[in-house]
Amino acid sequence: MLFNMSNNRTVYSFEDYRCSPDPVFELDRRCVSPGPVPVVVDNGSFQCRAGWSSGAPELDYPRLVFRPAAARSRGAARGGAQVGNDIPNPEPLRWTLKSAFDRDTVVNFDIQELVFDYIFMHLGINTQGHVEHPLVVTEPACNPLQCRQMMSELLFECYGVPRVAYGVDSLFSLHQNSPADAGVPPTGMVLSSGHHCSHVLPVINGRLDAVNCKRVNLGGGQAAAYYQRLLQLKYPANQASITLSRMEELLHQHSYIALDYQNELEKWRSPEFYESEVHRVQLPFSGRSAGVCVSAEERSERRAQQLRRIQEINSRRREERILEDQKRLDTLLAVQDLLEDGALELFHRSLVELNMDSAEELQSYIHKLSLSLQQHRLLRAETAEVEPSADEGNELEADLNENEEPGKTSSAAQPMFNVAEYHQLFVGTERLRVPEIIFQPSLIGEEQMGLMETLQFVLEQYSLEQQEALVRNVFLTGGNLQYPGVKERVERELLAIRPFQSHFKVSVAGRPALDSWFGACDWALRSPADAPGWISRQDYEEKGGEYLSEHCASNMYIPMKISKPKHTLSGKHSTDSSHPDASSIQNQSDVSVNVC
Repeated sequence: MLFNMSNNRTVYSFEDYRCSPDPVFELDRRCVSPGPVPVVVDNGSFQCRAGWSSGAPELDYPRLVFRPAAARSRGAARGGAQVGNDIPNPEPLRWTLKSAFDRDTVVNFDIQELVFDYIFMHLGINTQGHVEHPLVVTEPACNPLQCRQMMSELLFECYGVPRVAYGVDSLFSLHQNSPADAGVPPTGMVLSSGHHCSHVLPVINGRLDAVNCKRVNLGGGQAAAYYQRLLQLKYPANQASITLSRMEELLHQHSYIALDYQNELEKWRSPEFYESEVHRVQLPFSGRSAGVCVSAEERSERRAQQLRRIQEINSRRREERILEDQKRLDTLLAVQDLLEDGALELFHRSLVELNMDSAEELQSYIHKLSLSLQQHRLLRAETAEVEPSADEGNELEADLNENEEPGKTSSAAQPMFNVAEYHQLFVGTERLRVPEIIFQPSLIGEEQMGLMETLQFVLEQYSLEQQEALVRNVFLTGGNLQYPGVKERVERELLAIRPFQSHFKVSVAGRPALDSWFGACDWALRSPADAPGWISRQDYEEKGGEYLSEHCASNMYIPMKISKPKHTLSGKHSTDSSHPDASSIQNQSDVSVNVC
């Protein structure tokens, strides 16, 4: 959202999007007749998308899109957890949110079970004790066997699904964007970047070469945290307003990839370039600071209010002075009555208390007080408002003029402090510095190769002929590769990497964040129950939970002996020593790329 200021500068504002609870859809009859329609779940670490693979035009879009996180206070019952879009604003609950993911791998299956409960309930699946619909679930490239075993166990044992299929999200996106009439399995290099990780995936003849897959542990989550750190250091007075949710909005709507990073930074040194390219983003604020005046009319009104207030104070002080003088005069007249009554002893005692020496002094003081009171009463009767005295007028004038600059009249417009501008973020070089971390992880202190260095390393593992085939189809996908200029940057880097006069082609997914779901949906429509890729209940029981039926968008399966984890009496996943923790599972994903 943006609006124009009076000086023709565009000022953007944060949308501060609030999630609204998803409705509970009624189960469409086309989803159960003539047979149960598969449910497609793009199980991403930033957003989870779920819907039907029915082929009906009304159902060809994800019905549910939500953040796969749960918020549950300590000691709360399982039913009291908030999941997905039931959390309207994640910022107040940021420190209580729990995700099923460690980087891009599912390791917390208690939260994953809550996510599946949320999906099945809102899609209208209300069959008791089991889910009769097949399931297509995305998983990361080179997913550890232990994680797939626990996922299969959750789906078959807890939900009783008839069959399930696993596929890599970026490979689904590749097949979704490949020409349908080509008739030849695609060969190319897939560059994908998500919320936590980025991947370089070589695809040869339509199948993933898992041996040479590489992962860079950087994504949109690290970029948003870097954005927050930069702007909080730049605007320490607004640290509380610079939240991660707002930084994600800046990342998605205001950032871009520089074609030449160093040259682009040099351009930002020019004041003219800075004024034309900086994005001013308004933070929310309320009220106005003391002393703020933006126009001559408001200054005049403020002066009039000060005059009225001071006149009221002076009038009240005069009334108090008159009352005190009248009380003093009454006391002196009472002492004079003692002299007229002949009480000489009491009269002299009263004179001592009043610090007076004689009756003549008493008479003189009474005469002065009487004249003073008479003058005040006459003045109050003549005018309704008493003008301030000369001394008070001088003090008032000094008070009103102390904020005025010398040499300027009160009617002239003065340059004033702008509260709205004080609460603005001037997003300049941060627009290109933050997304640059996927190409230069050293900017945030990460000792890793960037995305293009990783691509060069992977290409070097192949022969020259295979390299030529791979670079002719470099495919970019993922929610963290939607920045303007990313395609041109990859082409420039490839031009520097590849030999002279070599040919390459870079393409971007039509919907980088959604094509993985649409690709999985199309695969489910083309694959009947007996097609390769589906894992039935019988396969699960005979071959184990780690079993994977390979297909065009799946990981490579190499069977290994995996011990089955123990269970508690309640049927939930055990947390004893036989159940590997997140770090051990993640280490397996890091070091055993070719074991999946």
